[in-house]
Amino acid sequence: MFDPKWIRDNPDAFDSGRRRRGLPPLAEAVLALDTRRRTAQTAWQEMQARRNELSKQVGQLKAKGGDASAVMAEVAALKDQMAGAELDEQQAARELEDLLAQQPNLPAAEVPDGADESANRVEREIGQRRNFAFQPRQHFELGEALGLMDFATAAKISGARFVVLKGALARLERALGQFMLDMHTTEHGYTEINPPFLVRDVSLYGTGNLPKFAEDLFRTEQGHYLIPTSEVPLTNIAADEIIDEARLPLRFTALTPCFRSEAGAAGRDTRGMIRQHQFLKVELVSIAHPDESDAEHQRMTKCAENVLARLELPYRVVTLSTGDMGFASQKTHDIEVWLPGQGMFREISSCSNCGEFQARRMKARCRKPGEKGTRLVHTLNGSGVAVGRALIAVMENYQQEDGSVLIPAALQPYMNGLEVIKAHA
Repeated sequence: MFDPKWIRDNPDAFDSGRRRRGLPPLAEAVLALDTRRRTAQTAWQEMQARRNELSKQVGQLKAKGGDASAVMAEVAALKDQMAGAELDEQQAARELEDLLAQQPNLPAAEVPDGADESANRVEREIGQRRNFAFQPRQHFELGEALGLMDFATAAKISGARFVVLKGALARLERALGQFMLDMHTTEHGYTEINPPFLVRDVSLYGTGNLPKFAEDLFRTEQGHYLIPTSEVPLTNIAADEIIDEARLPLRFTALTPCFRSEAGAAGRDTRGMIRQHQFLKVELVSIAHPDESDAEHQRMTKCAENVLARLELPYRVVTLSTGDMGFASQKTHDIEVWLPGQGMFREISSCSNCGEFQARRMKARCRKPGEKGTRLVHTLNGSGVAVGRALIAVMENYQQEDGSVLIPAALQPYMNGLEVIKAHA
């Protein structure tokens, strides 16, 4: 969300940022609505001042026994005119807010320009890709051969893009989530939150999911929405708050199911667990001082990287281009894990600095102790990491020629000492 005053002062910068995202200029349309709103507001204020002046005259005339009817008629006429000006101001303000609510954040200066993922910039690659003496299989081939990954039963129960995990694989997914939570809370300083999985529309508006991405959300008949990510409830902890700057940054983490309709994913990743309607994810959210968000972004990315390093999974960090970054983000680092079964890197975490974009929508501010003025906080979010994709990565990178899967050393304490998953384990 944008401040119309900032656009008034920086129309060229606003349109330049939009061009970098491949979007047409919009400053002129925004300023026309803003001018209409402010003109109506000024007219109302002038009429209010005139009405107050005339009301005094009515009192003075009546006190002297004079005829106040003409002045009273003018007061009545002004009342009607004021109602019209107020209506026009409200309508222009609503149209302006609706227009701006549909617009994505502007990219940071250092974000690479480009139309899509082909322009993304690889920052670093960590870890050695394993040399297999056999043709590595994909996770769903391994899982089905183990008898522990059942897509047919899930389809019978719920339809496409669901899975039933059994036995040791179900436990491995649980172990991954617990391992990540323990790392982020004990080593990285995040506070664990167990948030609601159902949220109101205003919360989704605050994070930028609504109104732009309504089709990707599951909505209940009672009007609640299933969370697409726990970024939504975690970030909204700061909604409508004025936070003492000394308390910043606030760092939250949660392990929750996430629910997405995948409306735009027809024909993509139809096999396996890569893209599902329901999945587990450990989320990281920071509410940061506006002067510290760049450093917090680097820190958050490193926290997510540490998960993959501890699991000894090869990965790379990529800065997304202007054409590939998310709606609310001004800069995003994707962490992509190597999947030998697919023979490619796949996203397992996105860490984004949203600047003040979400904070303006949710009215999240901070203030120095003893001062009256406030500033918008900056919000950041990242996967720390996607649990289902971590399961996929472990299975494909730790697979053995006989179809068994070794358990990474970091996870064995969460698996009651189990070192290998074999068929029917």
